[in-house]
Amino acid sequence: HMEPEVKNNEDKGRYEIKLEEEYAFTEYRYHNDRYYFIHTEVPPQYEGQGIGSKLIKFALDDVVKKGKKIIPWCKFVAVYI
Repeated sequence: HMEPEVKNNEDKGRYEIKLEEEYAFTEYRYHNDRYYFIHTEVPPQYEGQGIGSKLIKFALDDVVKKGKKIIPWCKFVAVYI
C-alpha cells in the first residue's frame, strides 16, 4: 500500500492527495505574496486518519519554504496552525 502523496495542483489552486477515486484537498488563492487558504475537504470515509493534517502540514511547509505568507481563512488550517 503506497503512502498517498500531496501535490500542489496550481491549475486548480489547491494542494491535494489522491485517495482511490476521490481527493482530499485544501484550496487556496495566491495574491500579493500571500496564500489565502479558503477551504479544506477530506472525504467522510477518510476522516480521522490524519490525512487532513498531513495535507495541511505539507501545504504550510511548502508555502514557508517559498518564503510566502499564510492567511488561514479556512478554520481547519487556522486550528492546525
